[in-house]
Amino acid sequence: MKSLVTTTILALGLTGGAAFAEGHADLTATGDAAAGEKAFRQCVSCHVVQNDDGETLAGRKSKTGPNLYQVVGRAPGAVEGFRYGKDLASLADSDLVYDEATFVAYVQDPKGWLQEATDNSKARSKMSFKVRKEEDAINLYAYLKSLDPAMADATN
Repeated sequence: MKSLVTTTILALGLTGGAAFAEGHADLTATGDAAAGEKAFRQCVSCHVVQNDDGETLAGRKSKTGPNLYQVVGRAPGAVEGFRYGKDLASLADSDLVYDEATFVAYVQDPKGWLQEATDNSKARSKMSFKVRKEEDAINLYAYLKSLDPAMADATN
């Protein structure tokens, strides 16, 4: 897992963040959205996917974690009105966005990913749950992307 986190951080460093700053992140989803819908069952106790009209697309009314609507392409810690931990919130104005590699690395090891992303070995994540299987994390990303109509026309 650590190698995936390191690879993600190194890739961001090599691009200098420019691709992300200009909104040109590769938001391709390689997973299976239908399998991701099944995997999302492990997320519903904390997360909801609710569109701007208030329609619940996935999950329940839980708001322990942030709304995951339009998470693909969004900066970490950037849902307005949600009270993130200070370490994740510090990334809201960064050039970093949730692409597949970043999302997968985060959900598999939130604390480890956050420590590397912030270059702070003491950083802590409020998300204690870890998606165990990389395949599930990849499929979750595809599923969450499929719930965003702005992404529906984009290629996987």
